[in-house]
Amino acid sequence: MPNLKKTVVAAALGECVHVAGVMKFLKLAEEAGWETVFLGPAVPIGEVIKAAKKEKAELVAVSYRLTPETGERLLGEFAEAADELHSRGVRFAFGGTPPIANRVKALGFFDRTFEGGEPADVVLAYLKGQPVNSQEEADFPQNTIERILWKSPYPILRHHFGLPTLDKTRDGIRTIAEAQAIDVISLGIDQDAQENFFNPEKQNPQRRGAGGVPVRTAEDYQALYAASRHGNYPLMRTYSGTDNFIELAELYRSTINNAWCAIPLFWFNQMDRRGPWDLEGSIREHQQLMAWYGKQGLPVELNEPHHWGMRDAPDVIFVVSAYLAAYNAKQFGVQDYIAQLMFNSPPGLSDAMDLAKMLAVLELITPLADQNFRVWRQTRTGLLSYPLDIDAARAHLAASVYLQMSIKPHIVHIVGHTEADHAATAQDVIEASKIARRAIENALAGQPEMKSDPVILDRKEKIIQESRVTLKSIRELGDSNKMDPFIDPITLTKAVKIGILDAPQLRNNLFARGEIRSQIIKGANIAVDSNRQQLSEEERISSLIMDKV
Repeated sequence: MPNLKKTVVAAALGECVHVAGVMKFLKLAEEAGWETVFLGPAVPIGEVIKAAKKEKAELVAVSYRLTPETGERLLGEFAEAADELHSRGVRFAFGGTPPIANRVKALGFFDRTFEGGEPADVVLAYLKGQPVNSQEEADFPQNTIERILWKSPYPILRHHFGLPTLDKTRDGIRTIAEAQAIDVISLGIDQDAQENFFNPEKQNPQRRGAGGVPVRTAEDYQALYAASRHGNYPLMRTYSGTDNFIELAELYRSTINNAWCAIPLFWFNQMDRRGPWDLEGSIREHQQLMAWYGKQGLPVELNEPHHWGMRDAPDVIFVVSAYLAAYNAKQFGVQDYIAQLMFNSPPGLSDAMDLAKMLAVLELITPLADQNFRVWRQTRTGLLSYPLDIDAARAHLAASVYLQMSIKPHIVHIVGHTEADHAATAQDVIEASKIARRAIENALAGQPEMKSDPVILDRKEKIIQESRVTLKSIRELGDSNKMDPFIDPITLTKAVKIGILDAPQLRNNLFARGEIRSQIIKGANIAVDSNRQQLSEEERISSLIMDKV
C-alpha cells in the first residue's frame, strides 16, 4: 500500500552542528502524523534540496544557530536555491536563535520561523496545519470538544479571569488572547451578576465588583467576548449563576458563546449562602439546567466534589459526590460531561493519596460512559492550597499540574499562583500558563507511571469500597417505587440533612448536620470519631441519629 503520510525533511544547515531543536521538531512532527527524514548536522544546501525532491517532501525544516550575519547570508542562498520547490507549494520552516530568526523573517521566504521558546503545543498546531500567521476565528475551533481533539495530546488550558471593573477586564482579556496563553477564558463575574442580573432592584452598588467583573447588561458580555476575538481566539465561559438559571443560560449562549456550563448539585444556594434557593429547590433547578444544556448539545461540568473537599469532607464523600454529579448529568440528558477533579482539596493531602482519590472517582464514573454520554477529564490545583510566598506558589502550581498529568486530562484548569494574594491580572494569567505548559510538556515527554504505585492502588480500592457503602445508604433512603434515589431531590436533601453527606465546615448549617469529623492521616483525609480514631463508613453512618431528621 502507498504511504499516505506527508513527509518532512529536516537538517541543520551549512556549518551548524546543533540538532537538538531539529530533533524536537521532528518528534512533534511524528506526533502530528508526518513521515520524518533527518539529514543530520552541517548539511550543504544542495543536499537538502536534493533530499526534498527525492522524498517528495511537503515540508522542509532547516535550522541554523551560529552567527546571525553568516546565517542571514546562508539562508538567503538557501531561499534562492529552494525557490523552485517553493513555487511548487512546498512549505519551509526555519528554527534558530532569536537574532537569526528576526533576520530570516525579513527574507519573506519561510512560512514559519521558530526561536526555540515556543510551547510544544504551538509547534504541534502548526504541524497539524494551522494557517500561518492566522488572524481568523475560523482557524481555531470554537467549541470545547473540537478544541480538545484539535489540540490533543496536549490538554486545552483554562484560567479564571475577572477584575473589579469592566474596562480592566476587557483590556486584560485582549492581552491574554493576543498572548495566546490559554484556550478558555473562564469569566469571573461578581456576586450580584450571578444572583441578581435579572433583578437589578436587588443589586447593591456597594458590592459592585465583589468577586469579579460587574457585568450588568448583555452589551457588557458582548464587549468582553469581542475582546477575546484576537490571538488564538480563546473560548469563553462563565458561572451558571445562582438564580434565573435558564434565562442566564440563554444570555450566555447569545453573548459569549458559552463554551460549557459549570453547575453544582448541592451548592450555590442558602446552604452556602451564595443564592436564594433552599437545598431541595436548588437541586431541582440545577437538574433542569442540566437538561436544558443537554438539549442544546453543550458540555456540562458539575463543579461538585471540590466544594465538599474544600470544606474538609473526607475523601469518601468527595468521591461519592463526584459519582452523584456524573450520574445526575447522565440522567438529565448531558452528552458531553466534564468531570472536574480539583487536586489539593483539602490542603495537606499527600500527592499519592490525592491521586488515589482521583483514580477512585474515575473508576466509579467511567462505567457511566457510553455513546450518548462521554466523559472528559478536567483537573485543577486546589483553590485553598497556595502558599502566600509567590516563589513557593509558582513551584506549587508546577508540581500540582505535573501530578495532574498522570490522569491524562483533556482540560487543565490553571489556578493562578497569585490566588492566595490577589485576583489574577492578565500578566499573572500569562505567567501561570507558561508554568503550566512547561509542567505539561515535561509530563508528556515521559512521566513515570504513578498510577501503578501499589500504595496508591490500595488506597484507591479502599475508597471505592467505602464509597459503595455510602451510595448504598443514600439509595436506601429513597422510595424505589417512586423515583431513582440518586436523582430524587427529596432523597438527596435528606442525605445531607441526616449527615450521610457531611463536612466539618457545615457546622451550624440550616440544611446540613455538620457533625462529621475528619483528619489527614498518612496523607489521606479520613473520617474520625470524637477520639480521633478512624471510622469506616459503616461505623460512621450507623452512628447517625436518624430521628433528628
